[in-house]
Amino acid sequence: MSRGARTAAVAWLVTAVYYFYQYALRSAPAVMMPQLSDAFGLTAMGVASLVGLFYYGYSPFSLVAGVAMDRLGPRKVVPIGAATVGVGALLFASGNSEAASVGRVLQGAGGVFALIGAAYIATTNFPASRAATLIGATQMFGMAGGSAGQVVVGPMIGAGVSWSTFWIGMGIAGLVISVLLFVLLPAPEPAVRRDDWLKAAVGALGTVFRNPQSILCGIIAGLLFIPTTIFDMIWGVRYLQEARGFDYASAVLRSSMVPLGWIIGCPLLGFLSDRIGRRKPVIMAGGVVLLATLAWILFGRTNLFPPYVLGLVAGVASGAAMLPYTVIKEANPPEASGTATGVVNFLNFTFSALLTPVFGWVLLSVSGGLPQMQLEHYQTAFAPLLVGVALAILLTFFLKETGPAIQRPGQVAARGSHG
Repeated sequence: MSRGARTAAVAWLVTAVYYFYQYALRSAPAVMMPQLSDAFGLTAMGVASLVGLFYYGYSPFSLVAGVAMDRLGPRKVVPIGAATVGVGALLFASGNSEAASVGRVLQGAGGVFALIGAAYIATTNFPASRAATLIGATQMFGMAGGSAGQVVVGPMIGAGVSWSTFWIGMGIAGLVISVLLFVLLPAPEPAVRRDDWLKAAVGALGTVFRNPQSILCGIIAGLLFIPTTIFDMIWGVRYLQEARGFDYASAVLRSSMVPLGWIIGCPLLGFLSDRIGRRKPVIMAGGVVLLATLAWILFGRTNLFPPYVLGLVAGVASGAAMLPYTVIKEANPPEASGTATGVVNFLNFTFSALLTPVFGWVLLSVSGGLPQMQLEHYQTAFAPLLVGVALAILLTFFLKETGPAIQRPGQVAARGSHG
């Protein structure tokens, strides 16, 4: 491995570790909903809305992060993102609902630089034939953090660690990670100063947004991702306790199987896509499996399968939501690589930002405000997720295939004409 390749690998790895950290903060509230409700004096729906503010920072700052990555490079922006997440965690630990709201938005705004930074490094420094594998591996780190935010933090809270102590510790960790990122990320190559950078940035955003394939990628990713971001990471533990009768520890373990499945599914499906040279069949297959398992989780008998299997399979299948991140980069100019990732992330998480309070409101309405909700309440509120996944499968038919395999016939013909 050349020195440049080693430097790129280290840069990708440290940014992926930062992604692990921010994803742990994203998912941790699911295992401390009662504690947060007591601390902030909010109902369960109020806490869900507070937690969901993460996406109000994450979604719009996806566009900022994408453009900044193309214009400034990871070293100048990713450490600032980590520091912002750390400050957001400290504000969340204050116990003041207004400060916590600001802190949760900051966690999202800073956290988005992790995924976009890691994806940018991976796709601008390594061969295109590894694009889906590396983006899947990036998401593997994130979902490992998502799993840790439940399976590790849950027992900590259960053992008596206060919620505020956890958030203070994670805030300090974010500031430390910021310093490490600044030290370890390589300095960018000297670039010619451009006075028209704003015009160029707006032009790149316009190019990506005007491409119908970009919009399709964002919608498909969002519809496949919502079952994870809203159902599992906000309501998963409570659903398993109230609707399925599991104790807290069992509910935490079962809920954490979904992000654990992502750890397996994201790199596996990315590798499979690169291996066959196509994106669409893998997205559709993942969507079909996700639709079936999600339907069973909501409406089937949970004791028909061994423990943890349904959550794990759902997580593996929903890893297909990362493939549109590869498609959008292949469907747009290479000089807009970071911008393309920012756009798909913006569209993806706009769904979560807008729909998190909607699902909470529906759940409150169908339950009549009961302190403990029943299975049928959750089924009514979250059944639309099935329609969303089915729509994602349908929309995938309209994607243009961008995988390496579509180039091979032309390459073969070219070689033949010279032989």
